[in-house]
Amino acid sequence: MSNIRKFIFHDLQRIEGYIDLPDALVFLSLLETQTSLGLEGGVAEIGVFYGRSYFLLRKITAPENKVVAIDLFEIGDAEDGVSEQYKGFLKNGAQLGLPVDEELVIAGDSGRVVPADILEKVGRVRFFSIDGGHMLPHLAADSALAGAVLAPHGVIAFDDTFNPSWPEVTVGVSDFLRENDEFRAFCMTKYKTYVCKREFHDFYRAVIDEAPHLEALEHSETEFLGATVVRLHNPLGRRIAYEIMTRSGMGSISEHLYRGHKPPPQLTPPVDDGGHPDDAPARSTGADDR
Repeated sequence: MSNIRKFIFHDLQRIEGYIDLPDALVFLSLLETQTSLGLEGGVAEIGVFYGRSYFLLRKITAPENKVVAIDLFEIGDAEDGVSEQYKGFLKNGAQLGLPVDEELVIAGDSGRVVPADILEKVGRVRFFSIDGGHMLPHLAADSALAGAVLAPHGVIAFDDTFNPSWPEVTVGVSDFLRENDEFRAFCMTKYKTYVCKREFHDFYRAVIDEAPHLEALEHSETEFLGATVVRLHNPLGRRIAYEIMTRSGMGSISEHLYRGHKPPPQLTPPVDDGGHPDDAPARSTGADDR
Protein backbone atom coordinates (compact mmCIF):
# COMPACT_ATOMS: atom_id res chain seq x y z
CA MET A 1 0.00 0.00 0.00
CA SER A 2 2.79 2.45 0.82
CA ASN A 3 4.21 1.63 -2.61
CA ILE A 4 0.97 2.68 -4.32
CA ARG A 5 0.75 5.90 -2.31
CA LYS A 6 4.36 6.72 -3.23
CA PHE A 7 3.42 6.12 -6.85
CA ILE A 8 0.45 8.50 -6.59
CA PHE A 9 2.18 11.30 -4.70
CA HIS A 10 5.58 11.14 -6.39
CA ASP A 11 6.05 9.01 -9.51
CA LEU A 12 2.72 9.86 -11.15
CA GLN A 13 3.27 13.60 -10.85
CA ARG A 14 6.00 13.38 -13.51
CA ILE A 15 3.43 12.36 -16.13
CA GLU A 16 1.63 15.13 -18.01
CA GLY A 17 -2.09 14.91 -17.34
CA TYR A 18 -5.07 16.09 -15.38
CA ILE A 19 -6.13 13.72 -12.61
CA ASP A 20 -6.31 15.56 -9.28
CA LEU A 21 -4.93 13.94 -6.11
CA PRO A 22 -8.36 13.50 -4.46
CA ASP A 23 -9.61 11.66 -7.55
CA ALA A 24 -6.50 9.50 -7.63
CA LEU A 25 -7.34 8.49 -4.05
CA VAL A 26 -10.98 7.84 -5.02
CA PHE A 27 -9.77 5.57 -7.86
CA LEU A 28 -7.57 3.75 -5.36
CA SER A 29 -10.32 3.40 -2.76
CA LEU A 30 -12.89 2.02 -5.20
CA LEU A 31 -10.61 -0.39 -7.04
CA GLU A 32 -8.96 -1.56 -3.83
CA THR A 33 -12.38 -2.36 -2.31
CA GLN A 34 -13.52 -4.19 -5.45
CA THR A 35 -10.38 -6.32 -5.42
CA SER A 36 -10.63 -7.13 -1.72
CA LEU A 37 -14.21 -8.35 -2.14
CA GLY A 38 -13.66 -10.29 -5.34
CA LEU A 39 -15.66 -7.90 -7.53
CA GLU A 40 -13.85 -8.77 -10.73
CA GLY A 41 -13.68 -7.26 -14.19
CA GLY A 42 -11.54 -5.33 -16.60
CA VAL A 43 -10.85 -1.59 -16.61
CA ALA A 44 -11.30 0.87 -19.47
CA GLU A 45 -10.42 4.50 -20.11
CA ILE A 46 -11.52 6.87 -22.84
CA GLY A 47 -9.20 9.87 -23.17
CA VAL A 48 -5.68 8.77 -22.26
CA PHE A 49 -3.62 11.86 -23.16
CA TYR A 50 -0.08 10.94 -21.97
CA GLY A 51 -1.26 8.31 -19.53
CA ARG A 52 -1.38 9.81 -16.03
CA SER A 53 -4.68 8.21 -15.03
CA TYR A 54 -4.05 5.16 -17.25
CA PHE A 55 -0.84 4.30 -15.41
CA LEU A 56 -2.59 4.89 -12.10
CA LEU A 57 -5.20 2.32 -13.12
CA ARG A 58 -2.45 -0.05 -14.22
CA LYS A 59 -0.60 0.32 -10.93
CA ILE A 60 -3.66 -0.22 -8.76
CA THR A 61 -4.88 -3.25 -10.71
CA ALA A 62 -1.50 -4.99 -11.00
CA PRO A 63 -0.72 -7.78 -11.64
CA GLU A 64 -3.86 -8.33 -13.77
CA ASN A 65 -3.30 -5.10 -15.74
CA LYS A 66 -6.41 -5.62 -17.86
CA VAL A 67 -6.78 -1.95 -18.80
CA VAL A 68 -8.11 -0.87 -22.20
CA ALA A 69 -6.83 2.53 -23.39
CA ILE A 70 -8.95 4.41 -25.97
CA ASP A 71 -7.74 7.67 -27.49
CA LEU A 72 -7.27 9.36 -30.86
CA PHE A 73 -3.52 9.59 -30.15
CA GLU A 74 -3.15 12.34 -32.74
CA ILE A 75 -1.22 15.07 -30.87
CA GLY A 76 2.09 16.01 -32.49
CA ASP A 77 3.77 15.18 -35.81
CA ALA A 78 3.34 11.67 -37.13
CA GLU A 79 5.74 11.54 -40.07
CA ASP A 80 6.51 7.88 -39.38
CA GLY A 81 2.85 7.08 -38.77
CA VAL A 82 3.19 7.28 -34.98
CA SER A 83 2.19 10.51 -33.21
CA GLU A 84 4.38 12.22 -30.66
CA GLN A 85 1.57 11.69 -28.15
CA TYR A 86 1.65 7.93 -28.62
CA LYS A 87 5.44 7.83 -28.44
CA GLY A 88 5.30 9.83 -25.22
CA PHE A 89 2.66 7.47 -23.84
CA LEU A 90 4.89 4.45 -24.49
CA LYS A 91 7.94 6.25 -23.07
CA ASN A 92 6.09 7.13 -19.87
CA GLY A 93 5.12 3.51 -19.38
CA ALA A 94 8.71 2.38 -19.78
CA GLN A 95 9.96 4.98 -17.30
CA LEU A 96 7.37 3.94 -14.70
CA GLY A 97 8.07 0.25 -15.12
CA LEU A 98 4.55 -0.25 -16.50
CA PRO A 99 5.07 -0.96 -20.21
CA VAL A 100 1.96 -0.34 -22.29
CA ASP A 101 0.17 -3.48 -23.45
CA GLU A 102 -0.43 -2.37 -27.02
CA GLU A 103 -2.85 -5.24 -27.59
CA LEU A 104 -5.21 -3.39 -25.22
CA VAL A 105 -4.86 0.01 -26.93
CA ILE A 106 -7.61 1.22 -29.25
CA ALA A 107 -6.33 4.18 -31.28
CA GLY A 108 -9.22 6.02 -32.86
CA ASP A 109 -12.57 7.72 -32.34
CA SER A 110 -14.27 6.26 -29.27
CA GLY A 111 -17.62 6.86 -30.97
CA ARG A 112 -16.74 4.08 -33.40
CA VAL A 113 -15.88 1.58 -30.69
CA VAL A 114 -18.53 -1.10 -30.13
CA PRO A 115 -19.03 -3.13 -26.94
CA ALA A 116 -17.53 -6.26 -28.50
CA ASP A 117 -14.23 -4.41 -29.00
CA ILE A 118 -13.86 -4.05 -25.24
CA LEU A 119 -15.51 -7.29 -24.15
CA GLU A 120 -13.16 -9.32 -26.35
CA LYS A 121 -10.14 -7.69 -24.71
CA VAL A 122 -11.02 -7.59 -21.00
CA GLY A 123 -14.57 -8.87 -20.56
CA ARG A 124 -17.04 -7.00 -18.36
CA VAL A 125 -15.65 -3.74 -16.97
CA ARG A 126 -15.57 -2.97 -13.24
CA PHE A 127 -14.22 0.59 -13.64
CA PHE A 128 -14.70 2.82 -16.71
CA SER A 129 -13.10 6.29 -16.81
CA ILE A 130 -14.60 8.70 -19.36
CA ASP A 131 -12.43 11.71 -20.17
CA GLY A 132 -12.73 11.95 -23.94
CA GLY A 133 -14.54 14.49 -26.10
CA HIS A 134 -16.39 17.06 -24.03
CA MET A 135 -19.31 17.87 -26.33
CA LEU A 136 -22.78 16.36 -26.01
CA PRO A 137 -22.50 13.80 -28.86
CA HIS A 138 -19.24 12.52 -27.36
CA LEU A 139 -20.80 12.10 -23.91
CA ALA A 140 -23.82 10.34 -25.38
CA ALA A 141 -21.67 7.85 -27.28
CA ASP A 142 -19.11 7.23 -24.54
CA SER A 143 -21.64 6.81 -21.74
CA ALA A 144 -23.71 4.40 -23.84
CA LEU A 145 -20.58 2.36 -24.55
CA ALA A 146 -19.62 2.28 -20.88
CA GLY A 147 -23.12 1.27 -19.81
CA ALA A 148 -23.18 -1.56 -22.33
CA VAL A 149 -19.97 -3.21 -21.10
CA LEU A 150 -20.17 -2.46 -17.38
CA ALA A 151 -20.26 -5.31 -14.88
CA PRO A 152 -23.24 -5.25 -12.47
CA HIS A 153 -20.86 -3.95 -9.77
CA GLY A 154 -19.06 -1.58 -12.14
CA VAL A 155 -18.35 2.14 -11.70
CA ILE A 156 -18.23 4.91 -14.33
CA ALA A 157 -16.13 8.01 -13.60
CA PHE A 158 -17.11 11.07 -15.66
CA ASP A 159 -14.49 13.83 -15.90
CA ASP A 160 -15.13 17.60 -15.93
CA THR A 161 -18.71 17.45 -14.73
CA PHE A 162 -19.89 20.89 -13.54
CA ASN A 163 -16.83 22.52 -15.12
CA PRO A 164 -18.09 25.85 -16.56
CA SER A 165 -15.57 25.52 -19.38
CA TRP A 166 -17.34 22.36 -20.59
CA PRO A 167 -21.08 22.78 -19.85
CA GLU A 168 -22.17 20.04 -22.25
CA VAL A 169 -20.43 17.43 -20.08
CA THR A 170 -22.89 18.21 -17.30
CA VAL A 171 -25.78 17.93 -19.75
CA GLY A 172 -24.46 14.64 -21.12
CA VAL A 173 -24.03 13.04 -17.70
CA SER A 174 -27.47 14.27 -16.61
CA ASP A 175 -29.03 12.90 -19.79
CA PHE A 176 -27.39 9.53 -19.22
CA LEU A 177 -28.73 9.29 -15.66
CA ARG A 178 -32.23 10.46 -16.61
CA GLU A 179 -32.46 8.09 -19.55
CA ASN A 180 -31.01 5.09 -17.69
CA ASP A 181 -32.90 4.70 -14.45
CA GLU A 182 -30.75 1.75 -13.35
CA PHE A 183 -27.78 4.11 -12.76
CA ARG A 184 -27.20 6.48 -9.83
CA ALA A 185 -24.46 8.95 -8.93
CA PHE A 186 -22.83 8.20 -5.57
CA CYS A 187 -19.81 10.53 -5.34
CA MET A 188 -18.71 13.93 -6.65
CA THR A 189 -15.38 15.73 -6.45
CA LYS A 190 -14.31 19.06 -7.88
CA TYR A 191 -13.66 17.42 -11.24
CA LYS A 192 -15.48 14.09 -11.47
CA THR A 193 -18.82 12.40 -10.91
CA TYR A 194 -18.92 8.68 -10.05
CA VAL A 195 -21.87 6.52 -11.11
CA CYS A 196 -22.91 2.91 -10.48
CA LYS A 197 -25.92 0.60 -10.76
CA ARG A 198 -28.80 1.49 -8.45
CA GLU A 199 -28.46 -1.68 -6.36
CA PHE A 200 -24.82 -0.81 -5.58
CA HIS A 201 -25.44 2.85 -4.78
CA ASP A 202 -25.53 2.55 -0.99
CA PHE A 203 -22.58 0.17 -1.03
CA TYR A 204 -20.28 2.52 -2.97
CA ARG A 205 -21.47 5.56 -1.06
CA ALA A 206 -20.40 3.76 2.12
CA VAL A 207 -17.05 2.88 0.52
CA ILE A 208 -16.39 6.59 -0.08
CA ASP A 209 -17.60 7.60 3.38
CA GLU A 210 -15.41 5.06 5.15
CA ALA A 211 -12.31 4.90 2.92
CA PRO A 212 -9.11 5.56 4.91
CA HIS A 213 -7.47 7.23 1.89
CA LEU A 214 -10.24 9.86 1.80
CA GLU A 215 -10.38 10.66 5.50
CA ALA A 216 -8.45 13.92 5.10
CA LEU A 217 -11.02 15.32 2.66
CA GLU A 218 -14.16 17.11 3.79
CA HIS A 219 -17.32 15.00 3.30
CA SER A 220 -20.82 16.36 2.76
CA GLU A 221 -24.03 15.13 1.15
CA THR A 222 -26.01 16.51 -1.74
CA GLU A 223 -28.89 15.30 -3.91
CA PHE A 224 -28.47 14.74 -7.63
CA LEU A 225 -31.28 13.41 -9.83
CA GLY A 226 -32.91 11.42 -7.06
CA ALA A 227 -29.73 10.06 -5.48
CA THR A 228 -27.86 11.01 -2.33
CA VAL A 229 -24.27 11.77 -3.29
CA VAL A 230 -21.13 12.10 -1.15
CA ARG A 231 -19.38 15.32 -2.09
CA LEU A 232 -15.65 15.37 -1.38
CA HIS A 233 -14.05 18.76 -0.90
CA ASN A 234 -10.32 19.43 -0.82
CA PRO A 235 -9.86 22.68 1.14
CA LEU A 236 -7.96 25.47 -0.60
CA GLY A 237 -5.46 25.71 2.25
CA ARG A 238 -4.46 22.07 1.87
CA ARG A 239 -4.13 22.41 -1.91
CA ILE A 240 -1.88 25.44 -1.53
CA ALA A 241 0.22 23.76 1.16
CA TYR A 242 0.64 20.68 -1.02
CA GLU A 243 1.76 22.71 -4.04
CA ILE A 244 4.24 24.72 -1.98
CA MET A 245 5.73 21.62 -0.39
CA THR A 246 5.93 19.74 -3.68
CA ARG A 247 7.59 22.61 -5.54
CA SER A 248 10.01 23.07 -2.64
CA GLY A 249 11.17 19.48 -2.88
CA MET A 250 9.29 18.33 0.21
CA GLY A 251 7.06 15.83 -1.55
CA SER A 252 7.58 13.17 1.10
CA ILE A 253 6.18 15.53 3.73
CA SER A 254 3.30 16.75 1.54
CA GLU A 255 1.83 13.26 1.42
CA HIS A 256 0.98 13.51 5.12
CA LEU A 257 -1.59 16.20 4.26
CA TYR A 258 -3.70 13.46 2.67
CA ARG A 259 -2.91 10.60 5.01
CA GLY A 260 -5.87 8.86 6.64
CA HIS A 261 -5.87 6.92 9.89
CA LYS A 262 -9.04 4.82 9.72
CA PRO A 263 -8.83 1.03 9.43
CA PRO A 264 -10.11 -0.41 6.13
CA PRO A 265 -13.93 -0.54 6.02
CA GLN A 266 -15.69 -3.88 6.47
CA LEU A 267 -18.37 -3.83 3.77
CA THR A 268 -20.54 -6.44 2.09
CA PRO A 269 -21.55 -5.85 -1.54
CA PRO A 270 -25.09 -6.56 -2.73
CA VAL A 271 -25.69 -9.70 -4.77
CA ASP A 272 -25.27 -9.29 -8.54
CA ASP A 273 -28.53 -9.75 -10.41
CA GLY A 274 -27.18 -10.24 -13.92
CA GLY A 275 -25.49 -8.19 -16.61
CA HIS A 276 -26.14 -6.57 -19.97
CA PRO A 277 -26.20 -8.14 -23.43
CA ASP A 278 -22.71 -8.39 -24.86
CA ASP A 279 -23.49 -6.36 -27.96
CA ALA A 280 -25.07 -3.00 -28.67
CA PRO A 281 -25.33 -0.86 -31.82
CA ALA A 282 -22.17 0.89 -32.95
CA ARG A 283 -21.98 4.64 -32.46
CA SER A 284 -20.53 7.09 -34.94
CA THR A 285 -19.95 10.17 -32.81
CA GLY A 286 -17.43 11.11 -30.17
CA ALA A 287 -13.75 11.87 -29.91
CA ASP A 288 -11.05 11.56 -27.33
CA ASP A 289 -9.51 14.98 -26.92
CA ARG A 290 -9.00 17.42 -24.12
